[in-house]
Amino acid sequence: MASLEKGGWIRAESPDSADVIIVNSCAFINAAKQESLNAVLSHRKAYPGKKIILAGCLAQRYGTRLEKSLPEADLLLNTEELERVINVLGTSSGREKGKRPLLSPPGSAYVKISEGCSNWCTFCAIPLIKGELQSRTIPDIVAECLGLLDRGIHEICLVGQDVASFGMDREGGELYQLLMTLLKIQRKFWIRLLYIHPDHFPYNILKLFQKDPRLVPYFDLPFQHSARNILNEMNRHGNANTYLKLLEDIRGALPNAIIRSTFLVGFPGETEADFRSLLRFQQNAELDWMGCFCYSREEGTLSYKMNRQVAKRVAAERQSILENHQVPITEKHLNHFIGHTIDVLVEESLSRVLYLGRIFAQAPEVDGATVIHSNNPLVPGTVVQGTVYTRLGFDLQVSVNN
Repeated sequence: MASLEKGGWIRAESPDSADVIIVNSCAFINAAKQESLNAVLSHRKAYPGKKIILAGCLAQRYGTRLEKSLPEADLLLNTEELERVINVLGTSSGREKGKRPLLSPPGSAYVKISEGCSNWCTFCAIPLIKGELQSRTIPDIVAECLGLLDRGIHEICLVGQDVASFGMDREGGELYQLLMTLLKIQRKFWIRLLYIHPDHFPYNILKLFQKDPRLVPYFDLPFQHSARNILNEMNRHGNANTYLKLLEDIRGALPNAIIRSTFLVGFPGETEADFRSLLRFQQNAELDWMGCFCYSREEGTLSYKMNRQVAKRVAAERQSILENHQVPITEKHLNHFIGHTIDVLVEESLSRVLYLGRIFAQAPEVDGATVIHSNNPLVPGTVVQGTVYTRLGFDLQVSVNN
């Protein structure tokens, strides 16, 4: 998008008014691949005369095959050649803007600090698609963050396949150094870390969280499982005890810490006993937020040829059980906010007195929202203080006294 805008192209508000439609695809699991393909097919049916480009991970992983089997896409651009789009489409007479386009909600932006992954979990196709870990330089990241702050961004979400590995492709981990450098910026903003592999959690960053409230105490730790034998087969080195100890250490250092995790069910060889172990871990871990997905058999991964594949029906049942068990845990944790006055990032206006936003405990797009009641107008992208007076499902209700 940045390359196109620098070349004079202007982002259309809808496919109806676009000359070119770019589908940015995912190839992580089968459901995501199918969704990406359906997007190409549906847009081709709706807009037979427009140019459609399939970009991203699906094009990276299946480029040669898709060139032959997907005539609905006029062009494929893999993850290593996205900036080549301007060479293909050419420049346009539109106005050059020169700023990175933002697709995130007002006030928030994602900053990717690395690409690829060197953990090589046996179920994961990301290293096959993205390659080994490649960390950006700290000055490059800081420069991008400064530019976003100049544009009024309040929340910077640092993302990577595993942010704990940042800098490991050079001389050692550099996440602590990156955070230290960003915290030297004399402005009021949030820094949120997304996706930390729990097997090598960087304990030294906890001191930074204790000292500076701009570091949001929100940790997304994808445990995936708790049964030692399943984790070993996944090429992960923790277990229920080490993961519970990690949670205890984080909460001991930061009593207001919010923990989100992801569980994978239906991995080859997962027995009922393994699943019951995961259920016990879920109850003991008392996670604030939990996501769950069923194992997807991805060609090229080490688990693809493993024996004892679990039936999809069984995996789906286990996913449903975990999700149902999580509901009362999350609701109980959200109740702790009732009666407290807290900062809320305003994201959307619903009416003259009603707005949507998020508190620090809610990451963009994946967690619940905060409904804001205000007698005076609020500006999306700004932060206000409000008092939490109730909870509705996974959402909080806040009153702003202004």
